[in-house]
Amino acid sequence: MEENNKMKNEPVNKLMLQMGVPMILSMALQAVYNIVDSAFVGNMKEGSEAALNALTLVFPIQMLMVALAIGTGVGVNALLARTLGQRNREKASKVAGNGLFLATVIYVLCVLFGLFGIKAYISSQTSDSLVLSMSEDYLRICCLLSFGVVFFSIFEKLLQATGRSLYSTIGQVAGAVINMILDPILIYGFNLGVQGAAYATVIGQILSALLLVVFHMRLNKEFDQGITYMKPNKRIIKEIYSIGLPAIIAQALMSFMVYAMNLILKFDASAQTAYGLFYKVQQFVLFMAFGLRDAITPIIAFSYGMQNKKRVKDGIKYGLIYTIVLMVLGTLITELFPNFFATLFNAGQSRIYFISAVRIISISFLFAGVNIAFQGVYQALNGGMESLIVSLLRQVILILPLAWGFSKLVIQYDRDVSLIWYAFVITEVLSCVVGWVFLRRIEKKKMVFD
Repeated sequence: MEENNKMKNEPVNKLMLQMGVPMILSMALQAVYNIVDSAFVGNMKEGSEAALNALTLVFPIQMLMVALAIGTGVGVNALLARTLGQRNREKASKVAGNGLFLATVIYVLCVLFGLFGIKAYISSQTSDSLVLSMSEDYLRICCLLSFGVVFFSIFEKLLQATGRSLYSTIGQVAGAVINMILDPILIYGFNLGVQGAAYATVIGQILSALLLVVFHMRLNKEFDQGITYMKPNKRIIKEIYSIGLPAIIAQALMSFMVYAMNLILKFDASAQTAYGLFYKVQQFVLFMAFGLRDAITPIIAFSYGMQNKKRVKDGIKYGLIYTIVLMVLGTLITELFPNFFATLFNAGQSRIYFISAVRIISISFLFAGVNIAFQGVYQALNGGMESLIVSLLRQVILILPLAWGFSKLVIQYDRDVSLIWYAFVITEVLSCVVGWVFLRRIEKKKMVFD
């Protein structure tokens, strides 16, 4: 097959650009959903500050839904690419089918949370009745209609595993455009407020998913398709999650970290909102690293399946080089234009906190991007434990105690809230050192072919 030959023979530096650029654009556009919602909501005539706070509070659950779907997709992606590299068509068909079965299970879980878990979750972060009401309205819509984002995430990985990342980008672009068109219509025109933002988001996601279904059915011919392949296979599901579980945990820990930071910053609603707004800008930058990671993983996994040591090493080298270039660019943009983002969101009372967060935390982007690239390598080489440890360091073990400790200093000694933002820089630098040690160790352990 032409795509398989490309994965096998195309120079790795060119292949990574061919696959990585569409994935980077796809992930950046995924981040646009939340940025666009916040920008339009922040400019509502009434209740804009409360609406921005509401979107900040619901964001961790949105991230968690995506974590379950994308993490599962990462496992499907790497296992499918490796299986195709081994030319095992029957197993590849079952891997794809079980990925779709798992997507169905994830959607059911999202619906159950949307029906029974929202109120308790939101009320743990705020007692403001207006913010509480807006948060519940927005999150319930996103949960009950989450099948768009869930199935998009799986079909995206099925296309990426066969080298067709361009088509997933087309689907993502279409959804983002629809979202941006519908936001002002539903928020302002129909006066639906935050509910309009939620409907615009899920409609865009559903359209993206439908497009990817069509592309998958017509283009992915390297393996067989059909409902029979969706029959749960314990061995394949175990293999998918042996690769994908660290990715799920990594993204779920991001969700947990944002939730915990909301609790740490609960003493100042403006600081809480500022962090939520900054996180969406940060996502726009770091999602570029995630997009490149999604090229790194199948390229290295395919080469590992072929037992081609040189291509594996090239995948690691160029993956790190391209990631560093992207993160330097992202850092320059955020450091030079923090006022633009503050104006875009109409940040209001949280503007000063937001600008200080942008200027300080952006310093950590280079180290954060390298950590993400490391995890893409680990996942391709079955280094699940190394990926998990780096995630725990970045999202829990280092960041939360540091942020909590700095917040106590801010409260007790009336210090500037910006002190808390330095916790992110310290965390990423230390995690990067650990990640490099793990990379050297996993290369020695995994790069021995019989």
